[in-house]
Amino acid sequence: MKNTGTRVWQLDPDRPDPEIISRAAEIIKKGGLVAFPTETVYGLGANGLDGEAVAGIYRAKGRPSDNPLILHVADLDMANRLSRNLPPQAPLLMEKFWPGPLTLVVPKAGGIPQQVTGGLDTVAVRMPGHPVALALIKAAGVPIAAPSANRSGRPSPTTADHVLADLEGRVDAILDGGPAGLGLESTVLDLTGPCPIILRPGGVTYEQLAGVLKEVAIDRSVLGEKLSKDQVPRSPGMKYIHYAPAAPVILFEGEPEKVRQALSRRAAELSARGKRVGILATEETAAGYAGGAKILTMGRRKNPADAAALLFGRLRQFDQLQVDVILAEGMETRGIGLAVMNRLRRAASEIVKC
Repeated sequence: MKNTGTRVWQLDPDRPDPEIISRAAEIIKKGGLVAFPTETVYGLGANGLDGEAVAGIYRAKGRPSDNPLILHVADLDMANRLSRNLPPQAPLLMEKFWPGPLTLVVPKAGGIPQQVTGGLDTVAVRMPGHPVALALIKAAGVPIAAPSANRSGRPSPTTADHVLADLEGRVDAILDGGPAGLGLESTVLDLTGPCPIILRPGGVTYEQLAGVLKEVAIDRSVLGEKLSKDQVPRSPGMKYIHYAPAAPVILFEGEPEKVRQALSRRAAELSARGKRVGILATEETAAGYAGGAKILTMGRRKNPADAAALLFGRLRQFDQLQVDVILAEGMETRGIGLAVMNRLRRAASEIVKC
C-alpha cells in the first residue's frame, strides 16, 4: 500500500496488536484522527467529547456541519453516560443487537459537543462489533465519533486502500484490519418519538427490529423522499448526496426482466453516442447484456447480502475503469435489500421506473 503522508498500521482483525492500538489511542487522546475498521465500513474517528477534534472530521471529509455523527462506545456504561434519559426500548435493543450494526438515537446528555449532534438535542450511539474498533475505544477511554472514512459524498470505504485513496494526508493514521464484512453502514433507529423509526436502513433489518419491538416505522426519506434545504437531518445519510462514484449513476427499478430490457436500451443509446458505459448487474442477468459495456456484478438477486458486501467496492471499481455513466439494476427491498436500495437511490442522479 503506497503511503506518502498518513501512517498505516496493519493489524490482525481478530487479535489486534495492543502496542499499535495504544499508539492509535494516543492520537485520539491528543485530538487527532484515526481511521479504523468496523464490521460495517471503515470509520474516521476522533475523541467524541472534544469539539475541536470532531471538527477535524468535518474538515478532513469536507462534510456539511449540520450532518450529525455517531458516537461509538465500548460498553454499556459508556453508552448510558451519553444519554440524559435513555428510552425504555434501548436496553432491550442493546441486549439483542449490540455489539453490532445498530445505532440508537437517544436524548443527549450534557457535555456532548454540538459538532457531534449537528446542533440537535439528540445523540446517535452504537457499539461496533469489530475487535479492532472495540480495542481502540477501550484504549482511548472515550466515545469515538466516527462517520465513514471517505470524502463526503463518495462511496463508503470497505478497505484501508479505499480510505487511503480518499483521505491520505488528511488523517493521522489508518488501522488496516482487512475488508469490512457487512459492507454497508449501521441501521439508525430513532427512539426519541412515540414510535421507533428507522432513519437509515443497514445491517439490522426492519424485519429483525419488528420481531423485537411492538411497533417500528420507516422514515419517508429512506424510501426516497428528500429533505428540504432548511431541514436538519436527524441521522447521517438523510439529506445530502452520498455514496456516489465519479460517474453519474442511473438506477433502474421494477420487475427484473423489464429492468434488463430498459437498461439494455439505455446502454445501447449511450454507447452509440460514444459514452463509456458501466453496468452494475446481478449474476442472474449479467450475461444478458450485449455490447461493449463494462459489467460488474453484485452477487445473486436472491441473496441481497452479497450486494451489501460488494456495492461500495463495485462503485469504486467503476471509477478505476473510467466509465462515463453507470447503469445499475435495482432489487427488492426486503431484508437488507432495503439498505442496498437506499444507498443506490442516494447515489443515483436519475431513477427510472420500469
